[in-house]
Amino acid sequence: MTLDPSEYTLQELGPEIQTIEDIDELREILEAEKAGDDRAGAKKLIESRIEKFEGDDEEDSEIDLEEMSAADIANAVRDIDDVETLESLLEEEESNQDRSGVTNQIQNRLDSLQGSDEGEVEEEVPPEEKHPELDHPTADKRHVRALDDGTYRDMWVYCETQRGELIDVSREMLGKARKMMDNYAEEYGDDERVVAVLIGDDVERLADECISYGADVVVTYEQPELKRFQHTAYTEVFCDMARGAGHPYGRDDRHEEEWRDYDEPRYGLFPATNNGRDLSAQVQAELDSGLASDCSGLYIENNVISNPAKVRREGEKKEFERVLHMKRPDFSGFEYSTILCLDNPHREFHPQGASVIPGSFEVPEPVPEREGEVIEHDIDLDEDWFRVEITDHDTLDPGVDLTGHEVVVALGRGIGDDPTRGMELGVELTDAFEDAELGISRGIVTSSYDFDGHVEQYAAEERQIGETGQVVEPDLYIAAGISGAVQHKVGMDESDTIISINTDPEADIGDFSDYFITGDLFDVLPRLIEALEKGELNLEAAAAGGDD
Repeated sequence: MTLDPSEYTLQELGPEIQTIEDIDELREILEAEKAGDDRAGAKKLIESRIEKFEGDDEEDSEIDLEEMSAADIANAVRDIDDVETLESLLEEEESNQDRSGVTNQIQNRLDSLQGSDEGEVEEEVPPEEKHPELDHPTADKRHVRALDDGTYRDMWVYCETQRGELIDVSREMLGKARKMMDNYAEEYGDDERVVAVLIGDDVERLADECISYGADVVVTYEQPELKRFQHTAYTEVFCDMARGAGHPYGRDDRHEEEWRDYDEPRYGLFPATNNGRDLSAQVQAELDSGLASDCSGLYIENNVISNPAKVRREGEKKEFERVLHMKRPDFSGFEYSTILCLDNPHREFHPQGASVIPGSFEVPEPVPEREGEVIEHDIDLDEDWFRVEITDHDTLDPGVDLTGHEVVVALGRGIGDDPTRGMELGVELTDAFEDAELGISRGIVTSSYDFDGHVEQYAAEERQIGETGQVVEPDLYIAAGISGAVQHKVGMDESDTIISINTDPEADIGDFSDYFITGDLFDVLPRLIEALEKGELNLEAAAAGGDD
């Protein structure tokens, strides 16, 4: 077994599991998880991966064309590699329902495996010519600034600052970029660099810190006008940095630079913060490339692709080298999509860009003695970049931060019989601990419960825990009246100890709780509060006798 699940959080385990293709090894990992932490979320991840390969082993003949929709058939035939099976399915469909969408899907899969009869190169046709029957109001505004046969090198990392200091996600990205480019050098034999980008006012002093976290080169640009983030100005400066001398869409007066000899970066990383999301989208659009947003996993490897849009010819396969694989969580939190930014036969897409969710990677230990190069970028700011003037600013109330507390008490729809009393009990239980905070489920946020004024503040959305709320990992998590929907689960599953209270003994939350108390929260919470105040709390006894 190459992977010990106990060494990974749920967020880290997802991308790692997706790289394992040996079903026996996956089963070993599942057994290790059951024998160890036995986390429901982790088991779900591993079981989903196992089911994928078990499904691949099933006989292709199980495809029932009469019962399946065109979309289901399209998904199914993608995994069939046997030409005879596909030909049989095509013949069956043509003899019965003969749906054009289905026959096209099967035929396309056949062509990708054996090549089309013609084997002709697909000709590039502009959209307005390919579909003349459609209205193209933006046909004359095509924003294509991609290079033709460009030269790309290095991984650029935009290092965001707040209050004059690097934020943690900037350090995370530098550390991850350092590891990827070290592996890149071993795999491809080319020593490409990590390039940190600092834009703002008084940011050059942070260059040494960027180098200590993994940068080989730090490109800086500082002006008093850039003290606060201005998306147009920051975008223009970053893109000017990214385009080398002689770039067809760059400045005419751009001079040669000794430290670089390429047109644009090969890769670009940005923080998935408010400002980082804004900047990443605009920079990648201006450079006419793509962006994978909110990523939590990154790695570089080659890929064999057969998509005609990417390889020029039906049935042809092509190996794309040095591809940045950008993993991002799907809505369920249990599955991950991997985004690739690949060139087309007639278009080059660089930099391959991603924004990174804060907390996805560890902040590395700085190495103060690391050496690097600091480059001061030279560009004149344009007044048109500052059409919005910031005359004053204030710091917004950050709201309630549920993270970092030893205990979190969470309330759900179970308070519905008496919402105000239920909230009062939650507050009382929270106050009984030294370091605790009160959270709620989405069920309360979206409900129409009528709370008395003195507890109404605790029903605010800022206290929501779950996929669309806060993610907490306290030492102790007490869930009262919460059913355990997956959207809530992903927000608290990494808690050390989980106690749940529910009148339904079959509630989903029991599957991933350390202690499950079957009972009414209006009866159980007062007993917990009393036990805490007396210093006599016995969780085992409470869980065993909660319904008494």
